[in-house]
Amino acid sequence: MKTDTLFRPFNFKGLDLPNRIVMAPMTRSMAPKGIPGQPQVDYYTRRAAADVGLILTEGTVVDRPASRNLPGIPFFHGEKAMAGWKDVADAVHTAGGKIAPQIWHTGSTRGGDWEPEAEVESPSGLVGPGEPRGRAMTDEDIADTIAAFASSAKLAKDAGFDAVEVHGAHGYLIDQFFWSGTNLRDDAWNGPTIRERSRFAAEIVTAIRAAVGPDFPLILRVSQWKQQDYTARLAPTPDEMTDWLMPLVEAGVDVLHCSQRRFWEPEFPEIDGDDGLNFAGWAKKLTGAATISVGSVGLNSDFGGAFAGQGSQTTPLDRLIGRMERDEFDLIAVGRAILSDAQWVEKVRDGRMGDLKGFNAEDLKVLA
Repeated sequence: MKTDTLFRPFNFKGLDLPNRIVMAPMTRSMAPKGIPGQPQVDYYTRRAAADVGLILTEGTVVDRPASRNLPGIPFFHGEKAMAGWKDVADAVHTAGGKIAPQIWHTGSTRGGDWEPEAEVESPSGLVGPGEPRGRAMTDEDIADTIAAFASSAKLAKDAGFDAVEVHGAHGYLIDQFFWSGTNLRDDAWNGPTIRERSRFAAEIVTAIRAAVGPDFPLILRVSQWKQQDYTARLAPTPDEMTDWLMPLVEAGVDVLHCSQRRFWEPEFPEIDGDDGLNFAGWAKKLTGAATISVGSVGLNSDFGGAFAGQGSQTTPLDRLIGRMERDEFDLIAVGRAILSDAQWVEKVRDGRMGDLKGFNAEDLKVLA
């Protein structure tokens, strides 16, 4: 199999990438007290040294109460955490890599009482349609959260990162504003259309752009599906997808990171058939923005099955190669395959498909 198309250079906003392969963000929950240390330095540096084009870190939280849903998720604020992240960025650069943090607020997906003093917040005090958890955010909460995202993005730039990614997908806080099932507000942060429910995300993007300036690359991760509902669809038509995503690009997003459970599935098969554009392909077509596709690359099971212990074998990359050759999307993010095999990119580049390890759920227990 010829994989040359994956190893073409790519540039956006002055960020020169040697290839089209991105390490997808993957929650590891191994930062004691939220502070990254030498294990994180080594983990990311191993991937940089093995020619990953762009590393996106695990989700890191902005400075809000209850912004993380699991212990051990790293902060992206505070002097100690940022000193640790600067060590990560410096080590990745020394190894020849590029890196961007993913910043997030997990909204009301947080469960348990492992940090009981932190009050769970979300648009309407719901974790899913008809499922209460926590409280609805006030206007002051919303303003402070927007400012917290902007502050973390500025810290990323100051620490020497190459870009920043905002997590607006998978049923976390920003996505809970997008989703009509969890956004029941009766103020300007809601509305009957997806364009109106995109206001919160657009305000975050605007604030980040003001904080980091016009030239710092900004990536936004979005999804139709939620961890609360794999079948959820924010935009069932291309027109609604335009209404959802175009305001975000106009606000300052450079790259849309389009998450779907299986990258090879068409987003609108009723329009262009079973071989039609995937989510990232449609997002690129409708907005003109660069896009990253992601979803079970190189695995034999999807998101849920892999984390249940399935997916230990690899699958052919022919469907990916074909889509990349026709520039359906610009970059491809690889998650679990790179988590289990730090040399995945090198092996694919060199045609050593038989040496690929495949994902093993046991690897989630260590930073290796």
